[in-house]
Amino acid sequence: MTNRQTVSFIRNRFDEAGLRPVTRFGQNFLVDLNLLELLARSGEVGGDDVILEVGTGLGSLTALVAPAAAEVVTVEIDPHVFMLAQEELAVHENVTMLQQDVLRNKNSFAQNVLDTLKEKLAVSPNRRLKLLANLPYNVATPIISNLLRTDLDPSLIVVTIQKELGDRIVANPGTKDYGALSIWIQAQADAEIVRVMSPKVFWPRPKVHSAIVAIRPNEEKRSRIPNLGYFHWFARAMFFHRRKFMRSVILSAFKKRLDKPTVDEVMSEMSLGADARSEQLGVEEMIQLGELLRARLPGEWDD
Repeated sequence: MTNRQTVSFIRNRFDEAGLRPVTRFGQNFLVDLNLLELLARSGEVGGDDVILEVGTGLGSLTALVAPAAAEVVTVEIDPHVFMLAQEELAVHENVTMLQQDVLRNKNSFAQNVLDTLKEKLAVSPNRRLKLLANLPYNVATPIISNLLRTDLDPSLIVVTIQKELGDRIVANPGTKDYGALSIWIQAQADAEIVRVMSPKVFWPRPKVHSAIVAIRPNEEKRSRIPNLGYFHWFARAMFFHRRKFMRSVILSAFKKRLDKPTVDEVMSEMSLGADARSEQLGVEEMIQLGELLRARLPGEWDD
């Protein structure tokens, strides 16, 4: 079935099924066809690509990318919307639909989703994973962040998210938006905001602006991080108390594992003064600081 995701189309399908958008599932459907096509084009979908989509909706984006992709794995948490999407996508033989939460918890993907993706990727050594989705706002951060922690090695992430989150992803050191997420993503990828979008291009309309954000993982950057699990923890730990001086933050984060003289030694080696704060350090400096501290830990790091 050809799917043209306009406001009238979605409303009619919802009315026919006796449904209403569910706030807790973050259901805001992109109804501007030009922007939907821009999202699809930005994914640069090719014949070796396995596409992960989170938030199938009525399958409009799915239907756009499926003809060009090797496989599409699309995940929808709402069982009622899932049934509507099944009708819309029945003609696409390379689309695998999963009715479930994509996340096991805030720190990891559901195992069934990982297993399905690995199965599709294993078909050919040339296959590569891409995340291409109009993400529900309430789970956008853990989806992006946790995907970069997996061994699936995504080659591209293109998502529609809250503009505020996009600003945090691309933020520079010393700005109000710069934080753990900025460091975690920029340490291993190149990120850019492709387009800012008004609330009026969605139904129902959200209260905030959105953005299409492209994140392109960079193997050279990623190779500088010996232990992704540790660095993921470290980046977040450095911003648990954003306004505190860094020395205090480090001592709190590492608790009894590192003593004050050791922390002072590392800060001196980095030429960090007593008034240094986490938000002042660039990505490269944060990687260096994290590794100097990790090297002084007793035993191996266990995250």
